[in-house]
Amino acid sequence: MPTVSVKWQKEVFPAVEIDTSQPPLVFKCQLYDLTGVPPERQKIMVKGGLLKDDADWSTIGLKEGQKLMMMGTADEVLKAPEKAIVFMEDLPEAEQAVAVGHTAGLYNLGNTCYMNSTIQCLHSVPELKSALTKYPGRTNELDQTTHLLTVATRELFNDLDRSVQPVSPVRFLGELRKKYPQFAQMHNGTYMQQDAEECWTQLMYTLSQSLTVSDSRENIKAVKELFGVDLVSRVHCAESGEESSEAESVYQLKCHISHEVNHLHEGLKHGLKTELEKVSPSLGRTAVYTKESRINDLPRYLTVQFVRFFWKRESSQKAKILRKVDYPLELDVYDLCSDELRKKLEGPRQVLRDEEGKKLGLKPSDKNSGSKDTDVKMNDAEGASNGSGETSNATSQEGVPAKTEQLTGIYDLVAVLTHKGRSADSGHYVAWVKQENGEWIQFDDQNPIPQRQEDITKLSGGGDWHMAYICMYKARFVSG
Repeated sequence: MPTVSVKWQKEVFPAVEIDTSQPPLVFKCQLYDLTGVPPERQKIMVKGGLLKDDADWSTIGLKEGQKLMMMGTADEVLKAPEKAIVFMEDLPEAEQAVAVGHTAGLYNLGNTCYMNSTIQCLHSVPELKSALTKYPGRTNELDQTTHLLTVATRELFNDLDRSVQPVSPVRFLGELRKKYPQFAQMHNGTYMQQDAEECWTQLMYTLSQSLTVSDSRENIKAVKELFGVDLVSRVHCAESGEESSEAESVYQLKCHISHEVNHLHEGLKHGLKTELEKVSPSLGRTAVYTKESRINDLPRYLTVQFVRFFWKRESSQKAKILRKVDYPLELDVYDLCSDELRKKLEGPRQVLRDEEGKKLGLKPSDKNSGSKDTDVKMNDAEGASNGSGETSNATSQEGVPAKTEQLTGIYDLVAVLTHKGRSADSGHYVAWVKQENGEWIQFDDQNPIPQRQEDITKLSGGGDWHMAYICMYKARFVSG
């Protein structure tokens, strides 16, 4: 990579490396880290005029040690207010976003909205940030690319927590492309748009590897306990009468979309029942099997992907299903669970109904019920799941074991990743994230915009507007 010197005002930065495989916007983000001048304010003089964000380095004729001049004003340091209080409604949108306590936006480094939206959703999970903070570093079981991407994720999360200005994800993007080269695909000299769900899945896989090698129990199963869904399946062949059972763990459920699906819950049911072809030992040939799955263990954060994209043979590209599919702010998955898990959920769910009944002046009931109509608020847990539908906190300071916190099968929506456009290889991805104070923020790359909660469920499709592609729900618990 060539090294240049950059003069800005009275300062000179003598050895700035330029990765000419990346667009000039990435170089501007490097200079933002050095000078505090946002990329959109930078004017960099090169041969032939000003450096453009999408320019081709090969046509610029950059030489080793070349001197560049940059003009632009750095962001001012925030100062304490000296005048009367200004109401939030009177602030510009960007300042409103800061006021409600969200983190910073992320610069788009050239068709990287798929990555930015994924990061903003996962960054909203405090337990994941905690696990990353405690990451012990590379061991013999971990390859170098996995380690470096994990460290880059931790540093990017930290940058978002510390900043009120947009953050440049240069290092993270570089490590992501080294680990998964498909995200470095180019067309006509420009990095291609990628699928946010693929980015989400690959990053989740990486962290599941790196955050399971610590001696600390909290990190051994960190990603599995936070996001893992255990499924138990019955595989049946109607033609031969053969039947078997399978168990597997996944990090997201699929909402399959058809003309019969109008709601997320219906799509999840379709996603848990599939047909597959395989060789039948008794028939001695390929036969059709039906696979019916049930949830056997629930995570702290339930991720749902709307299967909106499919391969269109005639055009050789991914096409998009635009059908409207409604999704709730509160999701109850009780009837999607196995009989074994339902029994574990019945007690906690009854506790919830009794608590709500007390508020209404009703007497507690002795009956246990698994009704999916529960609509009672629960306290969020801070412990980690032990795989049996319960969580346990650390021993209290007084030496008394803390109460167990039990899953109920009810989840609250905390993040939505949307896609706008007709194809997965184009369009635009955006993250909509619920803050700890209950406010919602739309993260459109470097632009954070406050949103009303009632507008979040309107991202359900049916047109060319943003529509939900991935939803993330947070579990509600009761103390036992």
